[in-house]
Amino acid sequence: MLFLAADIGGTHGRVALMRAPREGGREVETLAYRVYLCAAFPTLSDLLQAFVDSDVRTPVKHCVLACAGQIVGNDVVNDNLAWPIDLAQLRQTLGLDEVAVLNDFEALAYALDGALADDGRHLCGPDTHASGPTLVIGPGTGLGAAVHFPGPAGGFVLATEAGQMDFAPNSVREREVLAHLAPHGGYVEFERIVSGPGLLTIYTALCALDEKTPLMATPESVTMAAVARGDAYAVEAVEIFCASLGSFAGNLAMSFMATGGVYLAGGFLSSIFELLKRSAFEERFLHGRSARTLLSQIPVRVTEHGRHGVQGAALWFLKDGMPGAGALGHAIANGLGA
Repeated sequence: MLFLAADIGGTHGRVALMRAPREGGREVETLAYRVYLCAAFPTLSDLLQAFVDSDVRTPVKHCVLACAGQIVGNDVVNDNLAWPIDLAQLRQTLGLDEVAVLNDFEALAYALDGALADDGRHLCGPDTHASGPTLVIGPGTGLGAAVHFPGPAGGFVLATEAGQMDFAPNSVREREVLAHLAPHGGYVEFERIVSGPGLLTIYTALCALDEKTPLMATPESVTMAAVARGDAYAVEAVEIFCASLGSFAGNLAMSFMATGGVYLAGGFLSSIFELLKRSAFEERFLHGRSARTLLSQIPVRVTEHGRHGVQGAALWFLKDGMPGAGALGHAIANGLGA
C-alpha cells in the first residue's frame, strides 16, 4: 500500500510517499521526499498537491498528517501554522479516502523506534543509550514536546502542549525581560521565549531595556550575529534562550522521569550547537538539590528534524492510525521498520 506522510510545522512542510512493507518485508520504504516552505502555498491542499504532481505516479488514497497543534472536530488548531487546516476539505480536494492526524512531536517520538534513536550530537550527560521514558523537544516556530514510553509492541507516545506552560525566569536579567513583556503581570508562555520567534523577542526586549535600537529583524539574523559575536545583545539573547531551554528540558525530564534521554530536535539548534554547548543549558537542566542526581544521569542530544517526522508518522499510521493496522503495525513497532 502506498500512502502520503506529511510533517507540517509552522515554517516547513516535509512530505513523503511511503510504501508499507510487502508480505514478509521488514521496512517501510520512502519512495520520494521533499521539503517545502509553508508560506509559499495558499493552503495545505496546495502544498500536498504540488508533491503529488511532482512525485506520485499512481493514485494514493491514504495520508497521515503530523502537524503542530491539536485536533478539534475537523480542524487542526494552532496559532503557529501558516493556514487553518480543514480535514474534510483536505480529503475532498485531494480525493483521499482517509487523513489520519497526529501531533508533529508525537510523530518525532514515534521515530525513536527507528533512526532517530541513533541520531544526534551529544550535548551533556552520559554519552550512552539508556532505557526508560525518552523526551523529544523542539524549539522552532513554536515549542513542541512529546514523550516516548517503552513497552510491548513499541510502547506508546504521549503528546503534550508543554510549550504553553508559564515561563519562569531564573536570572535577574530574565526577570527584567519578563517584566518588559508583561509589565502588568499575566501569562507568558515558555514558547514566547524558547522558540525561533522567542529568540527575536528576547533580543528586542534586551535592546528596549537598555534603550538601544535593535539592529536585527529576524531570528536568523540574531543567530548569525551571535555565532559571529558581532552584536552583544544577540549574544546575550542566545545565552538567555539556551539557559531557558535548559530549564524547560529539565522540568520535563523531572516530570516524566526521562531516564531514556532527551532529544533536542531542529536545524535551528544545530546551527548554534557550539554556543549551546558553552551556555548555561546544562547547569539549568540539572536544576539543584536532589533532582540533580537524577538529571545528571540523563543523556541529552541535539538532532536534525529531517525525515524523522514523516518516518515516525508512517510508523504510527501503520501501527495505530490506519483501519486494520493490526499485526503489520505491531511488527514494525517492534523494530522491523523505518
